[in-house]
Amino acid sequence: MDRDFLIDLLAGFGPVTIRPMFSGFGISADGINFALALRGGLYLRADDQTIARFETEGARPFQYQTRTKTVTVNSYWQLPERLYDDPDELTDWARAALAAAQRAALRKRPRERKKAPAPAKKKPAAIGDAPKKAAARKTVAKKPATKKKKKTSGKASSP
Repeated sequence: MDRDFLIDLLAGFGPVTIRPMFSGFGISADGINFALALRGGLYLRADDQTIARFETEGARPFQYQTRTKTVTVNSYWQLPERLYDDPDELTDWARAALAAAQRAALRKRPRERKKAPAPAKKKPAAIGDAPKKAAARKTVAKKPATKKKKKTSGKASSP
């Protein structure tokens, strides 16, 4: 699938953003990715509310092979073949996929952090108490640098 084909296919849905992703394209609307166009076809975002619809059509979730296993991604399901010829129903499925993606985005939003407890207030110092850090420091005044004179032997040199 190329970019122009996807734009035509989703024309009834409205404006979409198509960006390179993996070995195909990621398709998003309003900044939320709701579909993947890969070598295996077009996959729409699904969740608990929409997976039954895909299963009824005989669709399968997105899968890919690693060196050691097959990974199944249950959040994206393959678009049923018949929908490529029915743009109105495809638009309904794409809107349902966007709604599933929006629900997933809401679940992933970071929760508001609890405020950190305020630092403990310092007790007022008693009269005569010196701060610990200040008491530990000693200030040493530096003397100005002076030139050392060479020692001379007490012998006078004769000419």
